[in-house]
Amino acid sequence: MAKFDKHIFICINQRDSSRPRGCYDPSGKGEFHKFFKEKIKASGLHANVRANKAGCLDQCEHGQTIVVYPEAVWYGQVQPEDVDEIIASHHMGGVPVARLRLPDGCINTAECEHKRK
Repeated sequence: MAKFDKHIFICINQRDSSRPRGCYDPSGKGEFHKFFKEKIKASGLHANVRANKAGCLDQCEHGQTIVVYPEAVWYGQVQPEDVDEIIASHHMGGVPVARLRLPDGCINTAECEHKRK
């Protein structure tokens, strides 16, 4: 099997929903990951793009988070209705979806404006 051109890491970390940072996979079923995989397969990219389950990406303040490698493009607040746009624009067209991108200043920093004080 040939190597993948891109890997999409999708946070499926579980935490108690009462925790201040929340949880975006409270059922533990990985439904968003499965949905992403189905969309990739339907687009015909499944031989080149891999949707991977990821543990905590430490970006809980940004809602459902995914990161695409090798470009290291971080997306936040991703909803199921955004998946087709990410696949078409980023994976097929080579242009990341600007409205969903996390600012560099928010990734792996305590100074992000979205983090609760």
